Amino acid sequence: MNSHPPILTIDGPSGSGKGTLAKLIAERLGWNLLDSGALYRVVGLIAKRQGVSEHAPAQLAEIARRMPLSFDAEGRALLDGEDVSLEIRSETAGNLASKVAALPEVRRALLDWQRDYVRPPGLVADGRDMGSVVFPDAEIKVFLTASAEERANRRYKQLIEKGLDVNLADLTADIRERDERDRTRKVAPLVAPAAALELDSTSMSIEQVVEQVLERVAETFPDLL
Repeated sequence: MNSHPPILTIDGPSGSGKGTLAKLIAERLGWNLLDSGALYRVVGLIAKRQGVSEHAPAQLAEIARRMPLSFDAEGRALLDGEDVSLEIRSETAGNLASKVAALPEVRRALLDWQRDYVRPPGLVADGRDMGSVVFPDAEIKVFLTASAEERANRRYKQLIEKGLDVNLADLTADIRERDERDRTRKVAPLVAPAAALELDSTSMSIEQVVEQVLERVAETFPDLL
């Protein structure tokens, strides 16, 4: 038996709804939440501010190890006390994150950050390689996806609601490019972990997705729900 607190991982491509699902599941279970994508986005943000090239793996890994990052009770990302939550959710930050995430030096530097989140009563971890690499012993693994067009539409609506000027065709192209980069990177490529519950949310509501995941939780931990 595993000696660590229970872990539920949610992997999948950009825009599939992993973050929303992870937050809702963590709230229902009362578990801790890890948004691993935020870590890569912050690395990319710091690199951009400091003028560090995406082709400088050693410098980027050093940023990852030493970044003064914390999260408050509301889940806001605080970089040396500065709230950068909105800034790291931009499309530019997402593309930077995808590029630095392809570097093995950066991924190794962030492993300790991610594994430190495993605390009682349990952890819901959202990312691209949570179940396949970071937490291979997780009791429950979910792989969430949706069509590129649907993911672009969702992202478009989110950004418009925030008052940002975006182009749907450009968003769709960016998502496809990011998918290809994430699937083909040499280190920790985007794949469905073994024994994962695979869900295509293209035509599903978030409530339907949540219920399917909670059914898997109930099967795995009958006394939990």
